[in-house]
Amino acid sequence: MTQTKVDTTCYTIKRGESPLVATAIHSGHNVRHNISNLFALAAEERLREEDPFTDQWVIIADNQIIGHNSRFEMDLNRSPDKAIYRQPEDAWGLTVWKNELPEDLAEESISRYDKFYADVKQMLTEVKNQHGCFVVYDLHTYNHKRGGATGPAADPEQNPEVNIGTGNMNREKWAPVVDAFTHTLQSYNYMGRHLDVRENVKFEGGYFMRWIHDTFGDSACVMSIEFKKFFMDEWTGEPDEEQIQEIKKALELTTRPVLEALAKVCQV
Repeated sequence: MTQTKVDTTCYTIKRGESPLVATAIHSGHNVRHNISNLFALAAEERLREEDPFTDQWVIIADNQIIGHNSRFEMDLNRSPDKAIYRQPEDAWGLTVWKNELPEDLAEESISRYDKFYADVKQMLTEVKNQHGCFVVYDLHTYNHKRGGATGPAADPEQNPEVNIGTGNMNREKWAPVVDAFTHTLQSYNYMGRHLDVRENVKFEGGYFMRWIHDTFGDSACVMSIEFKKFFMDEWTGEPDEEQIQEIKKALELTTRPVLEALAKVCQV
């Protein structure tokens, strides 16, 4: 099978040959022109809650799903009724819109959301039909300095550098895959030290992960992998390029043991 690519204005889906899929659905920062002047938030305020640079990590897999538009336009990791942030409580207490978003513009956002999920379902169905089962690296980042740029960082006990969300998966079945990923990432020599990698401490995974598991059942193993923004300044958006590349190397090293574990589980 040759590689295929679905490229729209708000996301890219690239189909490869392996049963490994890497996603960065919150990496986007774009907003479409007919709503850009309706935001009460400045671009840098939106960026703070997005997952910049995660799109650089998906190249570890030949199957890739990348979001190009901001989660403030439509959040691909929330259910359809929550995909648009209408109230401050939907968005970390932030007032997203100057006025209530007109319904026709909201419907346009939801139509894009629906198209995304239809295209992802088609792509993952092809992967399942080819391999029988598949694993997804659902890549995200999260903030840990909400008290301000110079404020204290959140308690590391409750905020691991890497949080692996395994939410509603069949954890017993997929234990070899999750364990292979966790052990390899923990063992990686990350610039002279080891990363703090733990499971379900900060997050258990979002809607995207649950939807894949609900849609594909025990054929899918989705790990929602959240990197704390220790590799960048979450207030200015300034990256540490060396660390971004080092994280990519660490993730890439996990792929072989994960795929080996996947093959064994799928043969059972």
